[in-house]
Amino acid sequence: MVEDLRLDSLEGVGPVTTRKLSDAGVHNVMDLIVRGPVEIAEITGMEKDTAEKIVNKARQHLVEGGLIAKDFVSASEIYKYRQSIGKITTGTNCLDTLFDGGLETQALTEVYGEFGCGKTQFAHTMSVMVQKSKEEGGLEGSVLYIDTENTFRPERIVAIAQAHEMDPEKVLDNIIVARAYNSAHQVLILEEAGPVIEENNVKLIVADSAVGLFRAEYLGRGTLSVRQQKLNHFVHLLSRIAETYNCAAIATNQVMASPDVFFGDPTRPIGGNVVAHTSTYRIYFKKSGKKRIARMVDSPHHPEEEVIFALGEAGIMDPEEAEKKTKKTTKKAAAKKTTKKTKEAEVEATVETPEVEATVETSEVEATVETPEVEATVETPEVEATVETESDDLDPVEE
Repeated sequence: MVEDLRLDSLEGVGPVTTRKLSDAGVHNVMDLIVRGPVEIAEITGMEKDTAEKIVNKARQHLVEGGLIAKDFVSASEIYKYRQSIGKITTGTNCLDTLFDGGLETQALTEVYGEFGCGKTQFAHTMSVMVQKSKEEGGLEGSVLYIDTENTFRPERIVAIAQAHEMDPEKVLDNIIVARAYNSAHQVLILEEAGPVIEENNVKLIVADSAVGLFRAEYLGRGTLSVRQQKLNHFVHLLSRIAETYNCAAIATNQVMASPDVFFGDPTRPIGGNVVAHTSTYRIYFKKSGKKRIARMVDSPHHPEEEVIFALGEAGIMDPEEAEKKTKKTTKKAAAKKTTKKTKEAEVEATVETPEVEATVETSEVEATVETPEVEATVETPEVEATVETESDDLDPVEE
């Protein structure tokens, strides 16, 4: 399979042309299809006619090998092929119904929403679910995670894997993380991803986020056209890679608040129509208290509907499971509080016993102190008697 995809296998491609293509980042026949004749002519310096001939030969080679569809196919054949297309379960009933069974391969799924709505958590959850067996709803493949905002956390992957009863070490080994530091580096990672996808059996590509670096570097209206061209190249490249290599692609997107909207939701995704037209499926995540709402905004065949999901230890969860887990945690906390109260009561009971003895002792002391007071009261009438006798002696003197 790998030998058939070599550039030397094409007719008319010699060692000089192979070297030019490999130096430009084109390593196999699939990369020729992904990049296209115009881009290959620009990066290699060859004429457009020769580049078109090479790309057409590559396309015919892949059609003969059964890796891509033929030029003219009936709709019934496409329908049969669509029934066997790979899907990745989300691990929840609500989002599986929204995606009609799960996240599709050979398609680009865009997820946009404000901060804290669950975009990165969704990407982390899908990075774990794609590694499950096909019987459990996965594809038994690895993940290429392009991190542009430094938000990838292996600790979160471990927690999600443990919640789904999977080996965390194996799950982490099957995730290839590529940290992008600028928009040019982000595009370069995707251009060089062909050999990585083949060698590691990558079935999911995550770009989190796809627009963040372009938005930060190209500021002002003067650079808007350049930014849109670069962003258009990246998103189309991601979509073509997902279709050619038969893997799923997720692109998270940021939002902005449009001030001209007086009624309704003012949030709008970044990237404009360039990103909107390229994405196969477009989903909007928004907050609703402790829960989240996912709405299918754009799809070729899905209806526009909304579902409610929650975030927890297992990543994306059904709201019913999240409530059950919260009830269990509250019951455990209540049980801990009752045990603490019983222990405190036992400690107080043990402390109160010497206090009773102390009261008994104080009463005995008071009893011993009262005895001399009784003797003092006996002495007082003697004093009064002496006073009366003195008054009797003074009466005859007054006469």
